Amino acid sequence: MLVCKPCVNHLYNDLAFPLAFIPCVSGGPAMRVYLVAIFLSAVFLYYVLHCILWGTNVYGVPPVEMKRRNKIQPCLSKPAFASLLRFHQFHPFLCAADFKSTASFYGSDKFDLPYGIRTSAEYFRLALSKLQSCDLFDEFDNVPCKKCVVVGNGGVLKNKTLGEKIDSYDVIIRMNNGPTLGHEEEVGRRTTFRLLYPESVFSDPNHNDPNTTVILTAFKPLDLKWLWELLTGGKINTNGFWKKPALNLIYQPYQIRILDPFIIRTAAYELLHFPKVFPKNEKPKHPTTGIIAITLAFHICHEVHLAGFKYNFSDLKSPLHYYGNSTMSLMSKNAYHNVTAEQLFLKDIIEKKFVIDLTQD
Repeated sequence: MLVCKPCVNHLYNDLAFPLAFIPCVSGGPAMRVYLVAIFLSAVFLYYVLHCILWGTNVYGVPPVEMKRRNKIQPCLSKPAFASLLRFHQFHPFLCAADFKSTASFYGSDKFDLPYGIRTSAEYFRLALSKLQSCDLFDEFDNVPCKKCVVVGNGGVLKNKTLGEKIDSYDVIIRMNNGPTLGHEEEVGRRTTFRLLYPESVFSDPNHNDPNTTVILTAFKPLDLKWLWELLTGGKINTNGFWKKPALNLIYQPYQIRILDPFIIRTAAYELLHFPKVFPKNEKPKHPTTGIIAITLAFHICHEVHLAGFKYNFSDLKSPLHYYGNSTMSLMSKNAYHNVTAEQLFLKDIIEKKFVIDLTQD
């Protein structure tokens, strides 16, 4: 029996195997069988390693998708908060082409909103089909090991004049309708990402910054339906929202992303340690947009600082936000969030120096 290079190339040409010349082997039957077995074992081992190394990678997505998504620059050192996360570098935005396979990989197909896509996949598909990109950063943004600040809306930001410092960060994450216009000295001008939902989005185009990426944080299927209807010019049905949602969209499709529910699930179950099932007499609690924003920062940044996350619970008449006239009394009436658990979490990560609080006394 002869085992020659032309025969092997013909049999294994689909493996892209860098074969060295294999000479024809002659000799006793046992020796020939032995050499063939070794060669086939080597080919099999190569194939297995090829699948492991190239089929997936640290982000858990196929290499074709990685080429499009790989916008998080690796760092030589681990971030201070690395122990909090199962996956540090995680692409946080859903993409139309592969959101179902991504959901399956991370288990999001087993959870309903706001923690997964189960029962809402069609709404995700419709909304994503109208967006122009799922990229994380601009294609020319190559800054590695990004230093980020998450700017909360707390009244503690009043008169702190942190605007210039906040604007100096690589990434600035804001949430909901916390304005910069008219508050530049306190909170700065720049915004990299703004997390929002239908009831908390700006309607006044004066608040739009074309360099800002806005991120829909979907808590219910209606949130996705709302976005799809705005992008297609459909009529907005306001039933089912706890507050009247925006009826016009001041952002362009290129600015809009949809947050992967895995981020919200991580905030709820791994950071805040919420139960997966609440007692029947208790309303389920979900993370606030602020905690979700911090969780997002943990997945895309190397260093995370906070501003505006401190609240004065001892004085219900103290300002809730750095803007407007709302007071802390509104916070005490919120049954949808567990503010106590969130404050304990924030206290813990600040004390452990996982994050730096710019507004800490």
